[in-house]
Amino acid sequence: MISYYNKSRIKQLKQVYEQLRNGKSSLLVMIDEVEVPELVYNSNAIENSTLTLQETERILLELEVARNISVRELFEAKNLARVTEYIRNKPDIKLDKEAILLLHHMLIGGIDDKIAGRFRASHEYVRVGSHIAPAPEHIEQLLDNLLTDYESSHDDYFLDRISRFHLEFERIHPFVDGNGRIGRVLINMQLMLHGYPPVIIRNKGKRDYYYPAFQSYQDSKGTEKLDGLLALSLMESLHKRITYLEGQEIIALTDYAKRAGESANSLLNAARRQTIPAFREKGIWKIGSETALKS
Repeated sequence: MISYYNKSRIKQLKQVYEQLRNGKSSLLVMIDEVEVPELVYNSNAIENSTLTLQETERILLELEVARNISVRELFEAKNLARVTEYIRNKPDIKLDKEAILLLHHMLIGGIDDKIAGRFRASHEYVRVGSHIAPAPEHIEQLLDNLLTDYESSHDDYFLDRISRFHLEFERIHPFVDGNGRIGRVLINMQLMLHGYPPVIIRNKGKRDYYYPAFQSYQDSKGTEKLDGLLALSLMESLHKRITYLEGQEIIALTDYAKRAGESANSLLNAARRQTIPAFREKGIWKIGSETALKS
């Protein structure tokens, strides 16, 4: 469950974001577009893709890459970017099984057309680590239950709902392949439907934050670890967009520390906790140069 403190901070950031975004939709589109390679890189890297961020950027720009890249990894990058852009351009998309199947077809098409756009069939069993996913014949009913529970839990905090949905979706693992990437796409789709910008679940923190969230859910249905990760990721996304919308000069956090006479390590720790309005671009922590930090 998201803490009251973080709920309050997200509410305040959302209010500022809504006030500043009026008349600046083109800037927000640019931010989203520039962010796509980073989002694609991180989501694929969580699934053990060997592509670097720079290689992902070049692939999406239709530029040559210095080394030989497998056809699969090329499609994984291009297809996930296409799914991400499709979601952004469909603000009225409905979260249902048909939409999930369409997104999966877009993601896996050209990689393995035999499994693209369909749930696991009879005798198609999968496991993730020590978790064996439910049998194929139960998938559709489990997804129906999940979608019904999500739609009927409007009294719950939106991030708590999204977190539970993601953990249960990954427990079900409805597809032969692509479950993690589709699950993270659905997180951003759900955020968009709530009026929030997308988040990046980062590969760098997968072993400390993301993977343990699934173990906690498997052991005790606990969602706290993913709740916390989503809250921090959303605050970071809002901080980034607010800083751009304010028209601030954006500098590396380490440069800001020198200017302000602050400890760089202290500011980096505060950035990770999102107690300062810092955000990452290509893995580098940045902040608005005019930001006045509370002492």
